[in-house]
Amino acid sequence: MRRTWSPRGVTPILKTPFNWKRLSAIGALAVSPDRQRVRPFLALRPGSVRGDNVVAFLRGLRRHLRGRVLVVWDRLTCHRSASTASYLAAQAHWLEVEWLPAYAPELNPVEYLWNYLKGKDMTNFAPDDIPALTRQVRRKARRARHDTDLLWSFLKHSTLYP
Repeated sequence: MRRTWSPRGVTPILKTPFNWKRLSAIGALAVSPDRQRVRPFLALRPGSVRGDNVVAFLRGLRRHLRGRVLVVWDRLTCHRSASTASYLAAQAHWLEVEWLPAYAPELNPVEYLWNYLKGKDMTNFAPDDIPALTRQVRRKARRARHDTDLLWSFLKHSTLYP
């Protein structure tokens, strides 16, 4: 929750259901080989992300990205799972992984995308259920997709991209 506004003398009240359901996201920022375009990819799923979800996301990336791909990953457990490792080994002809140092979210450009969505576009949004949250996240991510300067700023702020 963030600061909000209301008429003078009226305390703002945000009503939200208190439940422990979770919506997890897998995301990527893809830069074209000629460094002219940046494109976000997003996959949402209820519950926690597991190794098979990561593999499905990588398969989806393969449909959209041609040529060799370098994935820069944090050390999340599902990134290091057995199913993910076996998929990476089988796809080494087009897919290479570079690991970020442990506990370094400031080096991960996708973290800046999540912070932007949560801190600006999703602030004070209190959905009634997971489908409503999914729709809102997709809507806001679509808006960010069209702001290429914003996407480049995530890459440049991570200091991994010149």
